[in-house]
Amino acid sequence: MSINNITILGDGGWGTSLAIMLSKKGYRITLWSAFKDYAQVLNKKRINTKFLPGIKIPKNIEITNNLENIKNSELIILTIPSIYLRSVLKRLKHINLKNKILVSAIKGIENKTLLRMSEVIAQELGNVKVAVLSGPTIAREVAQFLPTTAVIACNSTKTALVLQHVFMTPRFRVYRHSDIAGVELGGSLKNVIAIACGISDGLGFGTNTKAALLARGLAEICRLGKKLGASEKTFGGVSGLGDLVTTCISTYSRNRIVGEQLGKGKTTKTIMKKMEMVAEGVYTVKAAYALSKKYKVDMPITKEIYNVIYNNKLPVKAVNDLMTRSKKSEI
Repeated sequence: MSINNITILGDGGWGTSLAIMLSKKGYRITLWSAFKDYAQVLNKKRINTKFLPGIKIPKNIEITNNLENIKNSELIILTIPSIYLRSVLKRLKHINLKNKILVSAIKGIENKTLLRMSEVIAQELGNVKVAVLSGPTIAREVAQFLPTTAVIACNSTKTALVLQHVFMTPRFRVYRHSDIAGVELGGSLKNVIAIACGISDGLGFGTNTKAALLARGLAEICRLGKKLGASEKTFGGVSGLGDLVTTCISTYSRNRIVGEQLGKGKTTKTIMKKMEMVAEGVYTVKAAYALSKKYKVDMPITKEIYNVIYNNKLPVKAVNDLMTRSKKSEI
């Protein structure tokens, strides 16, 4: 399949970074914004001041609020926040998508249904070609062409090869994978652990604490992932451990920043009001906690982050409760 025209749905930092990267490869790129006024601002300024300040958007990228442009694209990349994905997909139902490839680059789990994003796409659009792009991909670093790795997960090797060719650059290395569930869960659940690491930073704890959260957080992700049909090996790869480490240590990580503010005593409501971008972990922790109860999976870090965000538990109390649990074996 030949790819020439690409539409990216979502004008956040990630969508904008992908648009910039792919336009440099010579693809005809359309960047869709959900808001007509902001699409006009982007067209005029050619800088995404809200989500990717300081990075110029090439003039050959078309910016629009019109979803009909999808008809002319062979590839559609979804970078919409998970909480809005289903509503946008409903607007695509009248468009013939059979000969197009849809790539979810969204890291989240739907709260009401507990479905992964590729499952939401299949539920709304039926039998369409779907792949997942995930990995340690801080948007600003991708836009600055710093060396980055990612994973394309797909049931079709043929489609995966096409997408690997589309996304691969000398500074953006892409691996193929067949474990869609594992790749999606790794990318989603790590945001919960990133909030925990941010709380640790906000409380002034050290590298020992963060290392513990990374190690035990990965154990939680693996336990739940296996219950949901994913391969444990996936979580040790780029889209698992790689993404987890990046999100937990990066100063640009929205989820880590939310946690840091929580650790400093601010409320979730106050933090979210001031954020332009969506911190997926705030929503994912609700789904992850629900899944842990549904499948009877022990996820103590997830449970404490849920209680901090949704039950106003003091972060210091959450740390104490984690550290004083009953003795157990590591494995």
